[in-house]
Amino acid sequence: MSELLKNIVRFVLLMFVQLFILNNIMLNGFVQPYLYMLFILLLPFQTPRWFLLILGAATGWVMDNFMHTPGLHAAACTVVAYLRPFLIGVLSPQGGFEDLHRSPSPATMGFGKFFFYAGMLVLIHHLVYFSLEILSFQDLAYLATKILVSTLVTLLLIFVYGLLFFEWKAVRR
Repeated sequence: MSELLKNIVRFVLLMFVQLFILNNIMLNGFVQPYLYMLFILLLPFQTPRWFLLILGAATGWVMDNFMHTPGLHAAACTVVAYLRPFLIGVLSPQGGFEDLHRSPSPATMGFGKFFFYAGMLVLIHHLVYFSLEILSFQDLAYLATKILVSTLVTLLLIFVYGLLFFEWKAVRR
């Protein structure tokens, strides 16, 4: 399957799961998992920054239209798309990643580096999204709890997604 087709299928699958399953999950107002942003995280290493920003804004725009959140997802996804190349640059080995046409995954980055990468970007996404959603710092404990718990649940879902779809044969330590 071509890389373009694989990314289109991934986008549709993640949007479907997010819109019809995960958006119906909210426990005590704290847990809101946002797995759809994994689309941005799994784009190939070679994706140009300008295209990442367009895809990030478009991905967020699609979610905003379905969830009636004016610009919240677009802002959070655009920030994630902007910071993604910097984080990949920090985590890449000295000579860079071997195959730039591949996507970030435990097989290409190593298990620890991949989950650090995913964890940081999910945390940033949730920090931007929930800060804009609440638009108040009066109850910082509530905001911090919501960000932290939603981040942990989203990372758990990324791990489950990884068990189903990632290449685990060549995972480096």
